[in-house]
Formats: sequence, C-alpha cells, structure tokens
Amino acid sequence: MKTIAAILIENNKPLVIKKIEIPPLKEGQVLIKMLYAGICHSQLNEIKGLKGEDKYLPHLLGHEGSGIVQEIGFGVNKIKKGDYVVVSWIKGKGKNVTSTKYFQNKEKYNSGSITTFNQYSVISENCLFKIPKEIPPDVAALLGCAIPTGAGIVKNELNIKEGDTLAIFGIGGIGTSALIYANALNCSKIIAIDINENKLLQAKEYGAIEIINPTKENVISKIKELTNGEGVDHAIECSGVKKVMETAFQSIKDGGTVVIAGNLKKGETISIDPFELIKGKKIIGTWGGGTNSDEDIPYYVQSYQNGKLPIEKLISKKYKLKDINKAFIDLEQGKVIRALINCQE
Repeated sequence: MKTIAAILIENNKPLVIKKIEIPPLKEGQVLIKMLYAGICHSQLNEIKGLKGEDKYLPHLLGHEGSGIVQEIGFGVNKIKKGDYVVVSWIKGKGKNVTSTKYFQNKEKYNSGSITTFNQYSVISENCLFKIPKEIPPDVAALLGCAIPTGAGIVKNELNIKEGDTLAIFGIGGIGTSALIYANALNCSKIIAIDINENKLLQAKEYGAIEIINPTKENVISKIKELTNGEGVDHAIECSGVKKVMETAFQSIKDGGTVVIAGNLKKGETISIDPFELIKGKKIIGTWGGGTNSDEDIPYYVQSYQNGKLPIEKLISKKYKLKDINKAFIDLEQGKVIRALINCQE
C-alpha cells in the first residue's frame, strides 16, 4: 500500500510531495487514514533548520491531526479498527514506538512516532486518542497540539483565578487557544500583544479586553497603565522572539508568572534581571501545556460540546495536501492563525 506524503528533503527548501510505500506495522503501531493535520511554527522552524542539525533527513513531518484507524499492530489495546481519533505528539498511555521508515524504491524516508502530513500514516499507539464521531474532523485536529498546549498552559501551568490579569504575547494558534480558554475563566483583563493588526482584531473578538501593537506603543508602559502600575498576574509568550520573551518577563507584577511557549533558534538565549526573581517573579517553560492527554483531550472535547471552548475560532484557512508549502508561506507571513491541511485532497 502507498501513501502521498509531504517530505522534508533539505532544510530551507519546500517540502516535496511524493508517493511512498507504507511499511508493515510493528508491535504497538497503528495505520491511520489522516483527515486533517494542523501546521505550526514548530514545523516551520524545523524546515528552516532553526532547531539545529537535522540528523534524520529526509523525513516526514507533522504532529497534530485527526483520522480513522485502518489497521492495528500486535499488542495494541487502546484503540481498534474504525475508531475516530485525535493524533497528538503529546504522548499518553500505550506502547511507545519511536520511529519507522517509509520507502520509495531504494530511497528511505525517516519518520518519528507520529507524522501527519500524509494521506495515511503509521503512528505509535501512545499518540492516539479516541474521541466521539460527532466532533468535526477539522476541530478534532486542533486537539492534537494547539488546544492542549495553549489552553493547557492556562489550565495546568498557571493557577489562574477569576479576576486575574493575563497578557498573551503572540496571537497565533497557541496564543489564541490560551486566549479563548482564559476568557472562559472570567479573567478581569486579558491583554493581547502582536504586531499583526488583523490578529489583534481577532483577539478582541475572542475575548481580549485590551490589545497592544508593539510597533505603535511601548508594551510595558501600556501594561503598567492598564494594571494600576503593577503589571499583570500572568503572561504567556508564544512568539518565539528573544526580545518578546524578555518583555513578557518584564510585564508581570512582583509574584507573577510568565510561561515561555515560543521557540528560539538553537543557541540563542534571553537576558533577565535576576533581581526581579528576588521579588518573587517566576519564569517557567512548558512541555505541551503540562497536558495529560488521556485525561485532558476528553475534557476539551466535553468543553467544546458544551459550548465553553469554541475551538473552531482558531481555524484560519484549509489547504489541500499538495498546497502545503503555500500554507507554510502564509503562516510565516502572519496571514493565518492556525492553518489546516486536508490530507485527503
């Protein structure tokens, strides 16, 4: 059996669309018919070689999506053939199969435990989560990364209470996910910061009380003005830009917390004043929003079904698999918040 896949052959080059052979399933692996896959800056950084030396080229990409189980390998107990699933890089229960290899004639293409930019994909059992079939497949795809990471930061990493203030730096997929979840918690003030005016206008629609464009006004001065000179209780940095990370730390009040979700180029560092730590300020990282996928994904499904988590608002545009390079260009240019790939078109 063969599949069409978008493959990273060389850094800083467009993905190449190829028809490749699907390998036999190993113990703990599952064959998925991919429906939708989300793209994010993490893959863009990988394509551009910003994560350091890529030892696995050429290889497949993608880490969030939705699909239907076609076959299961020996030892798979979590799901069965025909199940409708979320595909996520944030691993849960089940066997952990870290790699596989696809082929085209004598050419070998590496794959990790999960890839999603394919019509059909071989995926490790612990990257799959059964969900109700009533959930639309485009919405379901975002339960693989955007929602667990963005909403997860608010839910699992920050002790946000009703009435707290929150600043979100970078209104992409992760930032918007954090925004719509935080809005449901009745924060007294959510401040959205971005250089893209269209994203800021959307942030207002999704619950941001205030918006700030750093190209037009001083972020710290404005945040101080909006918080009686104190700073915000919490900040989330999603841009992956050094200066923005430093500004996000400066934006919190004494005793406040900033979560860094963005990715810098490998080797790049940030600078902070350590005296601010003595004041009780905290800076922490996040790994997928501290998500327990087996528990949190069903929770987000229920929140969506109850109308408390409008996941569909994250979806900016859908592309055919053959147009995936256009989707990455639009992402890099800030034209989309979360782009989806229709893997069957």
